[in-house]
Amino acid sequence: MAVPVVDELAVCLIQTDLFWEDVTANLSSLEEKIAAIDHPVDVIVLPEMFNSGFTMNTSIAEHMNMTTTKWMKHMALQTNALIIGSFAVKEGGNFFNRLMCVRPDGSFVYSDKRHLFRMGEEHDTYTPGNSRLIVEWRGWKIFPLVCYDLRFPVWSRNSSDNPYDLLIYVASWPGRRAHAWNTLLQARAIENLSYVAGINRIGQDGNGIHYQGDSVALDFLGEPLFAMGNKESEKVIKLSMPALQKYKDSFPAYLDADHFDIR
Repeated sequence: MAVPVVDELAVCLIQTDLFWEDVTANLSSLEEKIAAIDHPVDVIVLPEMFNSGFTMNTSIAEHMNMTTTKWMKHMALQTNALIIGSFAVKEGGNFFNRLMCVRPDGSFVYSDKRHLFRMGEEHDTYTPGNSRLIVEWRGWKIFPLVCYDLRFPVWSRNSSDNPYDLLIYVASWPGRRAHAWNTLLQARAIENLSYVAGINRIGQDGNGIHYQGDSVALDFLGEPLFAMGNKESEKVIKLSMPALQKYKDSFPAYLDADHFDIR
């Protein structure tokens, strides 16, 4: 079946607290929140490690196509939307903070978190990714990344060779660094001439770290389309491709971007 092209992409961000290292509880809770979305959407975005919280306990890591992957396939089929989120995966003796993009037909693509948060010892636990994933969905090109990747603009750079329209960050970003979260998201939108969505969790994890949410959608000028504050909620925003293209045509700064290779 052909995937329809849409001028307006309806994106739902789910900002939520998470049950610490409890896959069953998190999937059940998120299923209720997804069921509460009261009109059709094209994309549903979940926080980083949405099935466990940001943990270095690899006992919760799953092999591919097990519980969480099957749940994502089920949710994508039910909602007819692309489901995006990350969780811990075990593969070939290594562990990955893997970002999955699952389509309604059950097909999926994924990439692994590139920049591992050494201050939380993530680099000692998980293996970094080495490839960028740009997903084409309903006529849009979407570039999903994970949390700490936000601090590294080179990896996020919009390229004329493989451009994107929407940059997404799924995160477990502590409240004490909220200023950096908000500032860097704006910078990524402005410098890349793209929409940006940042989805962060709320609540407190098993290590006593507090998360205040601040999930947001920004336009290509870095202006907020909505900001979710620190409450548990689901928010849908419609992004306009004609508005994006009109601005890029009138202000084509990307034509003067520096060319470089990432190693």
